[in-house]
Amino acid sequence: MWSPRRPLAGLVSRCARSGPAPSRTPLRDPPERTRSTGQGSWAGSWWWLLRGRYRGRTGEAERARSTGGGGRGSWAWSWWWLLRGRVAFAATGRLMATLAGVFVWDGQRIEEEELQRSAQEMKHMENISSLFQGDSQRLEPRVEQGEQPWEMIMDKKHFKLWRRPIEGTHLYQYRVFGSYTDVTPRQFFNVQLDTEYRKKWDSLVIKLDVIERDSATGSEVIHWVTHFPYPMYSRDYVYVRRYSVDRENNLMVLVSRAVEHPSVPEDPEYVRVRTYESQMVIRPHKTFDENGFDYLLTYSDNPQTVFPRYCLSWMVSSGMPDFLEKLHTAALKAKKLELEVRDYLSAKGLEGSEAKAEGSRSPAQLEYA
Repeated sequence: MWSPRRPLAGLVSRCARSGPAPSRTPLRDPPERTRSTGQGSWAGSWWWLLRGRYRGRTGEAERARSTGGGGRGSWAWSWWWLLRGRVAFAATGRLMATLAGVFVWDGQRIEEEELQRSAQEMKHMENISSLFQGDSQRLEPRVEQGEQPWEMIMDKKHFKLWRRPIEGTHLYQYRVFGSYTDVTPRQFFNVQLDTEYRKKWDSLVIKLDVIERDSATGSEVIHWVTHFPYPMYSRDYVYVRRYSVDRENNLMVLVSRAVEHPSVPEDPEYVRVRTYESQMVIRPHKTFDENGFDYLLTYSDNPQTVFPRYCLSWMVSSGMPDFLEKLHTAALKAKKLELEVRDYLSAKGLEGSEAKAEGSRSPAQLEYA
């Protein structure tokens, strides 16, 4: 989970020299099409469903006479209309559940495959890093067939940053591969996940709350509101996250992506970010409780700004290392001052076989480390 910092004072002037002048009023997205009317609305969905069923019934006899029992009046065509109606009904059912204020986890929770995919990316980076040790220019993330290549834009002692364009958009996807040697993986991981502690060390946070939890996978829905640089409105994110602690393979994974939740409607004070993904993988050098680990962070979102692509890229590429250093400092501070940060590794262990011995205690009721 990453949020950009406030830019340097010269950001707006830099962008203004090569782009449109920023407005004196906060910048917003153009208003979306009203959801209460038209074919994109729930009412429109019901209309199309009923229209399909009506046409499938009333025209059947006439079409059967004119086609000799085949074509659109045949039993095959009737099945097609039935299946189409069932698909439309399922989609409409999910929409009606949202309108009723119920969040449907099916299709929204973080699945095991997403966690495994992130772990595989980390394995690739480790293999490449050991193969080309000392040659940072040859170190790069994996590229699948048909994907855009990665471009290294920052090569520092403790981390490397790449980006690649997201096809069909003006946005980039970013990836950071780095190491820390003065803090334990457990503390770094816990500080990322602890929403209450983040409110203290991240000055950009306006709101950060857990909205709902999924008992099946441990996924959580988070509402996050963060300051954005003037003259832009603050942004708010609603996203689902899930973390995994693999003791056998000595690995920790945290995956997040944007969702919609009925209990968090859009607020006119903020701009809702609907496109957001983040994957963090941590590999301890030794154990979870000894200093030293490597990490891999992959991130992309659409903050819906009117700044040119290169200005937005500058903001992200400079803000991401800054956020990681703030996270690192917060982990060090929690370690030195022995602050109460929830131990998510122990919580994850209790969700398994040990959870039965704990009775009805939920992860939210577990003790802090």
